[in-house]
Amino acid sequence: MLNFCTLFDSSYLSKGLVLYQSLEKNSNDFHLYIVAFDDISYEILLKMKLKYATIISVNEIETNELLSIKSTRSVGEYCWTCKGPSIKYCFDNFNLDHCTYIDSDLYFFNDPELLFEELGQNDVMLTDHRFTKEYDFSNTNGKYCAGFMYFRNSENGINILNWWIDLCLEWCYSKHEEGRFGDQKYLELFEKNYPNVCDLKFLGGGVAPWNIQQYQFYKHDGQLFGKTINGNIQFKVVFYHFHFLR
Repeated sequence: MLNFCTLFDSSYLSKGLVLYQSLEKNSNDFHLYIVAFDDISYEILLKMKLKYATIISVNEIETNELLSIKSTRSVGEYCWTCKGPSIKYCFDNFNLDHCTYIDSDLYFFNDPELLFEELGQNDVMLTDHRFTKEYDFSNTNGKYCAGFMYFRNSENGINILNWWIDLCLEWCYSKHEEGRFGDQKYLELFEKNYPNVCDLKFLGGGVAPWNIQQYQFYKHDGQLFGKTINGNIQFKVVFYHFHFLR
């Protein structure tokens, strides 16, 4: 089974439900752990009785450390800070052997199982932004997107997760400082400080507004495919990141 977790409040509820429905449509074996960030979203999600989801109130994941910094962060910054603790909560309470954090504005077009075939014995898998040249903000925003991150519940995986949690508790703001931006500039340090960290190479994972210019898309037998502009690489589109969709 593929274990995913996400988090959102009522302002992102519609996107989160579309995310769930896209997983339900394309995966035969998944479970989504949803951390609801306000009472409205929590109550609505509970009433919906989603078959392949577990609903968690943000109150359940909030440690004393999180509560102590909550007032110093915007809503978005606090959500970023809570990504790591959400994964950790799922490990500690549901006996998962792995968990993949996914942003609530992703949409799956194909089976996410395709994304894990290259994982091997690695404990963490990160997703490269793959910026198109004109949208390359890697120097400030970071090489990696924190919208799709796999963690194995292993000693090394937990060490990396705990380290990231501590970094985000100390500093996680929507501004650029030397070597820091939100929760995701830190991700560049994972491979430098720990073993068994890999990049997701499959181009069908992580298609987004900042890299879509590199590809052409087409449908075949009802499935969505992409190919690089030169046509050298073709792939199934597994998910698209609907960042800033309004």
